[in-house]
Amino acid sequence: MRVLFVSDVYFPRVNGVSTSIRTFRHDLASCGVASCLVAPRYPQQDEAPAADTADAVVRVPAAGVPGDPEDRRMQWRALTRTLDAMGGEQFDLVHIHTPFIAHYAGVRYARRANIPCVATYHTFFAEYLHHYVPVLPRGIGRMLARSFTRSQCAAVQALIAPSAPMRDVLQAYGVTTPVHVLPTGLGADRFRPGDGAAFRARAGIEPGRPLLTYIGRVAHEKNIGFLLQVFAEVRNSAPQAMLVIAGEGPAREPLRAQVASLGLQQHVHFAGYLARDSELLDCYAAADVFVFASRTETQGLVLLEAMAQGAAVVSTAELGTRSVLLPASGALVVPEERAAFATAVLRVLGDPQLRAEMAQAARSYARSWSSAAMAQRLAQIYAEVRSAPFAARASLNY
Repeated sequence: MRVLFVSDVYFPRVNGVSTSIRTFRHDLASCGVASCLVAPRYPQQDEAPAADTADAVVRVPAAGVPGDPEDRRMQWRALTRTLDAMGGEQFDLVHIHTPFIAHYAGVRYARRANIPCVATYHTFFAEYLHHYVPVLPRGIGRMLARSFTRSQCAAVQALIAPSAPMRDVLQAYGVTTPVHVLPTGLGADRFRPGDGAAFRARAGIEPGRPLLTYIGRVAHEKNIGFLLQVFAEVRNSAPQAMLVIAGEGPAREPLRAQVASLGLQQHVHFAGYLARDSELLDCYAAADVFVFASRTETQGLVLLEAMAQGAAVVSTAELGTRSVLLPASGALVVPEERAAFATAVLRVLGDPQLRAEMAQAARSYARSWSSAAMAQRLAQIYAEVRSAPFAARASLNY
């Protein structure tokens, strides 16, 4: 089987969608599923050829996104020309990963090629739209996002939801397309031990300093501002504690301003992007406590990565993270309440035996989320979708 992946985002842009695509493509190859990915070209790739034949990644010319220096917007004509040039005989199925230009181009290609199309719903769109369109009242934004989601989901033959709560959200929206719950899982490389001491040395953090760590997109919907409030509370009892925020995103400067307003400039380290196969693992391993409070995660893969490195996790459990933060995970689950969250963090910092027990439980639990097993399930879903009859729409609305 040969599958065409289409996405508005991919490496070098680091986020959960990029990670999911790379992980699944790698493991699907072992299941007899070949794939080609069409994704944006980023500025650092402007001099590179359009196609990376080694990884079967085709890069499409893309422009900047206003207000978001990280992402790129593929040019519609360039994208449709690229897809049309591939012909209709190469692929058995299209798999869309983002709800923007890639969605419409992917559906268009699938209809012209008369092949089925599936989509993964990675993003809880209704809950973060207001962060990026602040003039839009939240209630109206949610209503529009739900209508937008129903329309897009109706255009494909099957949906992948990274967690059961995300499936429930889609069904509550009125989505009737079949939804399969399938998390990404962890590749074997995520279990290679990181070097926490090396990360601390590079960042100038003393070896024995208590370290709280957040890793992920530095975006408004990740609720990092709440973590800063928690950290300020923690420092009342643990004045040597330090917080590391690793990642990039549109909330970086507002968060820096919040750090300054709290007088925490000397105690919060913004690490920026970290190399996924080396520095990132070191950052996880350096943490005494991994803290997380996002309200919009469709899965929470970063929590599993932290657990794989033996980090003690203190987190809220919202939407997709509820499927990850089970009793066997070794994590402490707390409400989004500053005092309660800070108390849990202080408990872990003050009890080395508890940290060790949480680390052991976390590593064992993370191994149950094998990406190879998830890829086998995805290959089965592809086979089921291909074998089911579907009505290819002759009329192209986009």
